[in-house]
Amino acid sequence: MDSPYNFPEGQDARTVYIREVATETLPQEIRRQLPGVNVLYAVHDTDGERLALVRERSLAFVLARQNALTPVSVH
Repeated sequence: MDSPYNFPEGQDARTVYIREVATETLPQEIRRQLPGVNVLYAVHDTDGERLALVRERSLAFVLARQNALTPVSVH
């Protein structure tokens, strides 16, 4: 479940959104890799494309900041 992603360059690409995702809404292929996990956190770009899924909310924020992105929480 670890796939490299080249984050886009430019001013418009600096903000990402962090939101909770119920694992039951994910494709079966991903759910099979997550036995006993009910919630993940997604990092989305400004166009809504999912860039990453991580286990903990704090990790989503760290991931964004390590890639020079500004994370914003979405409810």
